[in-house]
Amino acid sequence: MCMLLGACDRPGQPGYEPDYGSEPEAVRPEYLFGVHPQRNPAKLHAVFGPLVEYLNARIPEVRFVFEASRHYDSFDEKIAARHFAFLLPNPYETLLAIDQGYRVFAKMGRDTDLRGLILVRRDSDIREVADLRGRTVSFPAPTALAATMLPQYFLYNRGLDPHRDIEVRYVGSMESSLLNIQRGNVAAGTVYPPAWRMFLKERPDLADDLMILWETEFLPDNSVMARDDVPPELVARVAQALLAMQEEPAGREVLASMDTPRFEAADNATYDPVRDFMQRYREAFGSQE
Repeated sequence: MCMLLGACDRPGQPGYEPDYGSEPEAVRPEYLFGVHPQRNPAKLHAVFGPLVEYLNARIPEVRFVFEASRHYDSFDEKIAARHFAFLLPNPYETLLAIDQGYRVFAKMGRDTDLRGLILVRRDSDIREVADLRGRTVSFPAPTALAATMLPQYFLYNRGLDPHRDIEVRYVGSMESSLLNIQRGNVAAGTVYPPAWRMFLKERPDLADDLMILWETEFLPDNSVMARDDVPPELVARVAQALLAMQEEPAGREVLASMDTPRFEAADNATYDPVRDFMQRYREAFGSQE
C-alpha cells in the first residue's frame, strides 16, 4: 500500500512537513487620483500618469490609481459623489470640491497659466470683440474656468454678452476647441495656455493656422486636494513629495511633462480670489451660468 500511495514515512527519514510558502503580501490601500479633463483621456493619462507613478514610488505603502474622465460633466459628477480620494481640479471645481468635503493642500505653480486665450484663424476677418457678434465661438465646457468663464466674462466687459450676442458651442475639450477653429467650424475659440503650448508642440502644422487675439486676467493655478477621510499623515506625505519634486531630476522630468515649474503649498483660502470672480460672474450672467 505504501508503494502505491508513495506517501508513507520511511524508517529513519523525517516525516513529511508541508511547505505553505511565505506570508502573502499585505494588500496596499488604493486611493483614486482624479485630474480635471483638460485633454482627452489618453493624453491626460500620458501627462499626469507619471505624477501618480512618482507618488507610488515614494509612498510604497499605498497605491495611487490614476483615473481619467471623458469630459467635465463626468468629472464634476465624480466630485459630487466624493469618488476620488485625491483631486487635481481646476479652480472653479476646487470650490465645488470644498463644498463636498475636500481640502486644498497644494497647487500647481504657474498662476499666469490660469487665464483664457481667445484665438481665430490667421485668415479671419475678426479684429475687434464686436466682430464676433452673431458668430459662433467654441468653448471646452461650461465649468472650464480659464478657457470658458474668464473669456466669457472678458467678452461681457467689452460689450458682447456671450449668452445673447454670439452662438456658444461647447465642444468638450480644449483640443476640440482648437480643432474647431482650425477647421473653420467656428469664428473663434478659447483655450488656456498649457493646452495651446501642447498644441503648438504636437500639431505645429495646424497651430500655424491660428493666432491669439486676446488674453484674460489670471487666477490661482489648479489645486491639489484630498478628501476629508484620507488619513492626515498620508496627505502630509503626498504634500511633502509634491513640494520637493523640483529638487531632483526625476521630479523635474515629471514636472516638465506636466508643463509646470513646481508645486506650491496652498489651502482653501488660496482660492478666495476665485470665489470673488465667481461672484462677479454670477452677477453678470445670473442663472444663465
